[in-house]
Amino acid sequence: MAEQSELNRLFWQSRRGMLELDVLLVPFVKEVYPDLDEEDQRCYRKLLSCEDQDMFGWFMQRGEPEDEDLRRMVRMILDRVQPK
Repeated sequence: MAEQSELNRLFWQSRRGMLELDVLLVPFVKEVYPDLDEEDQRCYRKLLSCEDQDMFGWFMQRGEPEDEDLRRMVRMILDRVQPK
């Protein structure tokens, strides 16, 4: 389980100031991130280093990240809010 200080830091990094991103990332980091394995946690942190406009396009499904890890993380986050 992630340490509380890391979770706090990630919570604030997940608040992007763009509502469309905030409603996806903030609940994900609160509810899912602590239970992810180390590799998926690394992928989430990598996602947070991306530009907001890129993430917006990915989450609005207007494109996909070239990086396979990022593509998998975007899909994981979208799957939480788009039941199949």
